[in-house]
Amino acid sequence: MTTRHLSSGVSQSQVFDELESFRSHDVKWRDGRSFTLAYSAGAEALAVAEEAYRRFSGENALNTAAFPSLRRMQQEVVDTVTAWCHGDDATAGFMTSGGTESLVLVVRSAVQRFRREGRLTATPNMVLPTSAHAALEKGADYFSVESRRVEVGSDWRANVDAMSRAIDENTILIVGSAPQYPQGVVDPIEAIASLAQQHNINCHVDACMGGVTLPYLEKLGEPIPLWDFRVPGVTSISVDLHKYGYTSKGAGVLLHRNKQLRNDQTFVTDNWLGGMYGSSGILGTKSGGPIASAWAVMRFLGENGYLDATRSSRASTQRLAAHIDAHPDLVLRAQPDSTLLSFGTVDEKRHDVFALADLLIARGWYMDRQGPPASIHLTVNAVHASRVDEFLADLDECVAGLNGQSGEMGSYASTE
Repeated sequence: MTTRHLSSGVSQSQVFDELESFRSHDVKWRDGRSFTLAYSAGAEALAVAEEAYRRFSGENALNTAAFPSLRRMQQEVVDTVTAWCHGDDATAGFMTSGGTESLVLVVRSAVQRFRREGRLTATPNMVLPTSAHAALEKGADYFSVESRRVEVGSDWRANVDAMSRAIDENTILIVGSAPQYPQGVVDPIEAIASLAQQHNINCHVDACMGGVTLPYLEKLGEPIPLWDFRVPGVTSISVDLHKYGYTSKGAGVLLHRNKQLRNDQTFVTDNWLGGMYGSSGILGTKSGGPIASAWAVMRFLGENGYLDATRSSRASTQRLAAHIDAHPDLVLRAQPDSTLLSFGTVDEKRHDVFALADLLIARGWYMDRQGPPASIHLTVNAVHASRVDEFLADLDECVAGLNGQSGEMGSYASTE
């Protein structure tokens, strides 16, 4: 196929053979060789996710009145996530396409709330730590909100005192993460939410990475700081299901403490010749595939499946962290609070961390490179349990093989 003209048509088998050839050089995430971008709880869960997606891929979630199956599945998914986040009968939310859409909508929701209450100024701002996800910057750009980034503390967690100093009469939103992506630690959500209460502003908890894992770590007996709707002042929480929910891509949930706050997320108009138009998010037409996939995988895995996946992911993370922390040439950026970790090198001139990443990638692994500080980032999930020893052996050999060569961070790989 050329970029200018379609062929006269080919057989199904040729189409699928070509597709398979296209991805022959893609990272082998199904085999546990990628520590970013894709997640797996095993072949059976993947099969459920893909088949459910296929069956509902053509249904249109723009109008769930026409597709009540999607309305039912979305509501049951939202109800499950609400329970994970310790919401109550007042809690309300919608499914989104994932973390980026959720976080963009968080900014819009804050703007809309302040407009609704007559408190929106000409120069609204939001206050967030430098560790908060980049998608919030996209929301700030879309809705003309100033982003006030505040440096994190020495432990990589949000500096609440510094955030307090950054708040003024134009602040509409404050944000914490559970956990934040770069170093994998949970921000002090109770203190951040207390600031929101003092100033009567929105407080969002970005739990896109931890919204599934943290509830099950707590059930497994780990000491998890409060981060969810049990914390007074938290107004919204985002949770991705296509990460540690192990569903197909395009599935996230944005929860609000009540329906009034959820209404600030939605868009409705009749200002055209086509009648009433409303949507819960940025997308209009959207496939029912992600909704069905999320519902099916959550039903398939159930409580025990998520407990097992979380236990496995956490054990792998702790093994990786312990090895890296004990390595004389590597430095763990922080002890991981969940299943994310990052590390650098002790002597950056002798052991360039991006060159180390290049060597690991050449051996068939894939991971994110980030900075500052220059680091390798690992998102550990259930598929990695059988690969930890192999990865650590390759890591040690690659560190030993470094001899002053340097590498590049390259373009940022979104955590979507």
